[in-house]
Amino acid sequence: MRRTSRGGTEREAVIDPSLEKTLLSLHGAMDVGSFWKAIQQLLAAAIPNRLIGLMLQPNPILPMITRWTLRMPDGFFTAEPLKSYVAAHQSQKFVRISDLFSNRSSLMKSAFYRRYMAPRKCAHGVGLFFWKDQRLICVIAVMRTATQGDLSLAEMKLLQQLYPQFLTALCRLRSLEREHSLRMDLEEFLSRLPMPTILLRWNLRPIYQNLAAREFCAVWEKGPEEAKRTKATSPIPSEILDRCRLLKQQWAEAQRPIAPLTGFKEEPVHHPRLPHLRATVQLKQLMSVGVTRPHFLIECEDLRRHAALSTGSAASARLPHLVRLTRREQEVARLVCEGRSNQEIANDACLSLPMVKKHLHAVFRKLEVPSRTRLVALMQ
Repeated sequence: MRRTSRGGTEREAVIDPSLEKTLLSLHGAMDVGSFWKAIQQLLAAAIPNRLIGLMLQPNPILPMITRWTLRMPDGFFTAEPLKSYVAAHQSQKFVRISDLFSNRSSLMKSAFYRRYMAPRKCAHGVGLFFWKDQRLICVIAVMRTATQGDLSLAEMKLLQQLYPQFLTALCRLRSLEREHSLRMDLEEFLSRLPMPTILLRWNLRPIYQNLAAREFCAVWEKGPEEAKRTKATSPIPSEILDRCRLLKQQWAEAQRPIAPLTGFKEEPVHHPRLPHLRATVQLKQLMSVGVTRPHFLIECEDLRRHAALSTGSAASARLPHLVRLTRREQEVARLVCEGRSNQEIANDACLSLPMVKKHLHAVFRKLEVPSRTRLVALMQ
């Protein structure tokens, strides 16, 4: 396949179209397993090889992840002379096995060759090295037999073209892992909240429902005594869903339905026989773009229990009240909620690192939260 520029001269496509399918798999990888599988498929289609290896360690405090298409002894990526060579050539993207030795004879006589290469019938190899702030976070190794030979100039050029594809997929994978970790922490925190909370899509299908909300639905359907004896598996009450449908109709009939939801007030729903059970329904535009349909946020209350708490230690069962933060503290809190590190906050806000830590400590103290995860949950 060729592409033609405006001047009429033809140039080759950047990457062979036959690799398109495997590239799509690479960029669709959602976890380490699918990322590793996509690497194997892409390199198998790109160049002949004997075996492929992967080292992944995005976080220095976590164990190193290694994968090989053939069994390989532990320690390849930290073995000498590879370890010393990498330490002396930080940020280098491509390293051939031959670069580690003065000549072919010294390679064949080395412990590295005897331990890692000879038993797998490998004679040549190259590593693609990926760095984050001068720290090695990933290596993709390609090993070849003597018959396959060392990589040609054309094959090295192809690997150079594939390198940014691997890097993009790797960055996306790291972002997904951070997002997944934050979401799991947030869900764990929300599940412990005393306020029963339900979040519904526009089609009234649940997105989120914490344990307190499931127990509330069971009490609504079965009554408090029966709910104590059975598992909390009751559906969302029909009275609440009917109020959501009414809000949907009002939203659809509005002159500008994609406008901000300022005209829609909270709608209370009371149990038909137990008036102390109340749900409050409100429309929420969760996305930053205003053209998406809103979601339904449902907060449930047992007013009888709430009254009992108000006479005792109600403050201990509620979320801390937000207090007024300074402008700088608000800015730091916002950047934390965007997932920025302290150093990134310092760079964006033009602050020193100690000053960022001072502001962050003040935010934690004023909002009575012990960690960044709790701060993110509180600021949503």
